[in-house]
Amino acid sequence: MAQFANLPGIGSRTAERLAYFVLKQPAEEALELARAIHQVKTKIRHCNRCYNLSETELCPICSDTRRDQTVICVVEQHKDLINLEETGVCNWGYHVLLGHLAPLEGTTPDDLTIDALIKRIQNDGIKEIVMATNPNMDGDGTSLYISSLISDLGVKITRLARGLPAGGSIEYANKNVLIDAITGRTEMR
Repeated sequence: MAQFANLPGIGSRTAERLAYFVLKQPAEEALELARAIHQVKTKIRHCNRCYNLSETELCPICSDTRRDQTVICVVEQHKDLINLEETGVCNWGYHVLLGHLAPLEGTTPDDLTIDALIKRIQNDGIKEIVMATNPNMDGDGTSLYISSLISDLGVKITRLARGLPAGGSIEYANKNVLIDAITGRTEMR
């Protein structure tokens, strides 16, 4: 129960229900859950190029030669990438920052993958950066900070259109809102 209660959004009552559920399951089903957790912790890692989650050195998106790898969509977290991919209109590469700038919470540029993004722009023939950080104060601040760092690197910088509600989160946007935001993106300069 104590381990379940450590999970986000799980209180003591839910932790108790989950523990009893696992106890009632046949041993093989309960052990399958344990194996899945073990595999996630031992096999999943960050892609060497974009920091997406992957079982291999390069994630399936970075390995896909049909994608336009000269366009990079910058997102805060893996869930944002998944939601954008579910629209079916993204044919670009990605870069996962692994968070956003939040000085009051102690998150600085050194905590994010900004340096790796700059190296990709300098070395990989990148033509466009699509800033897809969340449309809130932290996401906008992160986007502006990165844009200021890369503005002299000769790359077009765009931002998703504001079909996304201000103060909202990509994680909770529906497919149609994301499609509108992607197709209506504008240059930041």
